[in-house]
Amino acid sequence: MEEKENRDHSHDILLAYFNFLSGMITFIIVFCSLMILVVGVLLLLLKFWIQQKVKKAVSQKENGDKQCCVGFFHPYCNAGGGGERVLWSAIKSLQTKYSHVECTVYTGDSDVTSEEILAQAEARFNIHLTKPVQFVFLSRRRWVEASMYPYFTLLGQSLGSMYLALEALFKFVPDVYIDSMGYAFTVPLFKYFGGCRIACYVHYPTISTDMLERVSHQVEAHNNRSFISRSPLLSAFKLRYYQMFASLYGLVGRCSDIVLVNSSWTQGHILSLWNLPSTTFLVYPPCDVKEFKKISLEKNNTRSDCLKIISIGQFRPEKDHPLQIKAFSEFLKRRSGQKMQPIKLVIVGSCRNKEDEERVNQLQDLCHSLDVVENVEFKINISYSDLLLEMKEATIGLHTMWNEHFGIGVVECMAAGLITIAHNSGGPKLDIVVEYNGKPTGFLAHDEKSYADAFDTVLKLTKEEQLEIRNNARVSVSRFSEEEFQSSFLSATEHLISPKSKKD
Repeated sequence: MEEKENRDHSHDILLAYFNFLSGMITFIIVFCSLMILVVGVLLLLLKFWIQQKVKKAVSQKENGDKQCCVGFFHPYCNAGGGGERVLWSAIKSLQTKYSHVECTVYTGDSDVTSEEILAQAEARFNIHLTKPVQFVFLSRRRWVEASMYPYFTLLGQSLGSMYLALEALFKFVPDVYIDSMGYAFTVPLFKYFGGCRIACYVHYPTISTDMLERVSHQVEAHNNRSFISRSPLLSAFKLRYYQMFASLYGLVGRCSDIVLVNSSWTQGHILSLWNLPSTTFLVYPPCDVKEFKKISLEKNNTRSDCLKIISIGQFRPEKDHPLQIKAFSEFLKRRSGQKMQPIKLVIVGSCRNKEDEERVNQLQDLCHSLDVVENVEFKINISYSDLLLEMKEATIGLHTMWNEHFGIGVVECMAAGLITIAHNSGGPKLDIVVEYNGKPTGFLAHDEKSYADAFDTVLKLTKEEQLEIRNNARVSVSRFSEEEFQSSFLSATEHLISPKSKKD
């Protein structure tokens, strides 16, 4: 009898547990269904609200000539890097060709005025716009900062960009939306809720097969921390996360009407991820080769008071400035005790925020630890005229970013007549530091030793050999001119812009 009572009691416990588990599952299913329904209704209301806003904007134009509003999503438009040159050159090309196009820039640079942004663009890039540009200032830019997401950074920044894009949509809905900074997750919002025609200019894929390979092989990098790269379990988890993110990235990218890519390397990855071969165009970014070509080759070749090595690039972790300083230190150690002319490394770059400023402080600390403080100089946020002056005084151009998407700084160095040493990967390897007319245009390296070797090689060249490389490099960069960019950009985007009221 007692054994039967125990069995009945156990049965009652199992039944109660089963009923509780069933109830919890039912609750979760019902809750999730309600949440999906609520989110769906909110999205429908959002779409209706935006469409009404678009109709109102269109009706306000009916009494006059129909304008085409082109909105550029560029939260860091005042940063002063290569991506910003693309932005202002694209706007200038549209203003030059079309009389009915109005350009608007979505930016998070709320600490400066519109006039200051345009003045900075002209001072840094020598680009003068002939028509007004409207700015939509966004207050949520912090949500796309990497510092907000110590873990799952790619996903966090992508979701943050969607949150920022919603603010942009609420404030202004354009006819044509151009993501000019690589926030692909904003595209579906502007296309399906804003009803915009979509173009993307991709400087660098948010994720690439190279990144997957590094995680798969447990290689430490700025985006693959040591505690992850040393753990097979964490590496396997991160690889799966990257694979899932790559699928999402491809899904949102395929919402684009046209895609512009800045290099052969970027094009290969975007075609693989987005699979839009018929609407993907290679448009090299604009480089101010005209001004840099005015620098005398002979003057660079005959400087004897100080040999300067110059590096140009924003102070971002992927630019790998520590490699420059370490390679330069290695080079100096090799020549220790030898009689030689003074040598200096000049690092020129722009700081976007406090994180970039902290990186500069860390680089200066590295110079102290390697005892090269006297030989390294930092030039931060300098003007265009000062950049030209630095180029005139330099002999070697230095670049160290692994898989640089293109490398405007590399092109500028070659146009200025510098002997360029770039990273043996990405755009520099495939598009820029390549043979031209069967002759070399520079050198490629990948680590401290190979960069130090390249420095030695350049110094051992005769003046005639140096001059030949400089001249050939300068001639080769004509393919990356401002005029070439404008022609290619306008050709690729023409069908997105209304053909009415074109200039003759």
